[in-house]
Amino acid sequence: MKLEPIIQSEVMSINCSLWQDNSMSVKHFAFTKFSEVTEQCWLLFSLILLMFLASLTGNALIALAIWTNPVLHTPMYFFLANLSLLEIGYTCSTIPKMLQSLASEARGISREGCAIQMFFFALFGISECYLLAAMAFDRYTAICSPLHYATRMSHGVCVHLAMVSWGVGCIVSLGQTNYIFSLDFCGPCEIDHFFCDLPPILALACGDTSHNEAAVFVVATLCISSPFLLITASYGRILAAVLIMSSPEGRRKALSTCSSHLLVVTLFYGSASVSYLRPKSSHSPGVDKLLALFYTVVTSMLNPIIYSLRNKEVKTALWRTLGKKKL
Repeated sequence: MKLEPIIQSEVMSINCSLWQDNSMSVKHFAFTKFSEVTEQCWLLFSLILLMFLASLTGNALIALAIWTNPVLHTPMYFFLANLSLLEIGYTCSTIPKMLQSLASEARGISREGCAIQMFFFALFGISECYLLAAMAFDRYTAICSPLHYATRMSHGVCVHLAMVSWGVGCIVSLGQTNYIFSLDFCGPCEIDHFFCDLPPILALACGDTSHNEAAVFVVATLCISSPFLLITASYGRILAAVLIMSSPEGRRKALSTCSSHLLVVTLFYGSASVSYLRPKSSHSPGVDKLLALFYTVVTSMLNPIIYSLRNKEVKTALWRTLGKKKL
């Protein structure tokens, strides 16, 4: 009979009792271990660290290249720079703590720290949903109303659209985080995830959480579906406009400017929809962790690659930025 799992369970139970105050509400949590095999943890640590550094470097370089090159001071690249900043915040809100958990036994997090992590994760994720919709609207205006593009997508309009994206993300994430952490958590204190995501935290709450789960589902539906419908409508109009173009070169250029954004939208919305909009009965901790790892690390790493490989202006700006650094 293996005693190690039993001993670990007893230790966690003791820790839970130590992490409760007089109201019996858990004040500290701990993330589950990825594996009991040390070699597997270090291999996973190395892979995630490499993807994390690649994501930070790629997104930071794109944002820097756009801000330092006047040629790229256009609405499309303004939104792309904002997207890169969101991706940096998105990964930094979750991955460092996961790397710490993989590299050491320090898997604990306070209730306040968990709430802060959840707030920033939701902030960057929801803001990205709406920013991707703003980027689709920009492409729609550029292709379907080119004569009015300069006035409809002026610098002021772009700034307001970006502020709305960030503002909606802030308001919704603050409300959701406050709503969830107003609950009591009676234990167990172990979070079956690698960061403080909404569903696994709700699973630890006391009593009936059906209203909270319904609120999470409604917010996820609105914040994922409504921007996605705007994106779909924009690209429907774009496709109709492209099909009636008489110039093959014009069609190629229009599709080229949209292909990168469409690929990013597919990766982001695909993984987010599967994670938050599928039935609760089909959820499993292993699948949820893999999906979360995909949309927090992999998509953030792929985005700068997608935009730099498929956009000559971005590639040129990146080379200029790197050249200046070498000097």
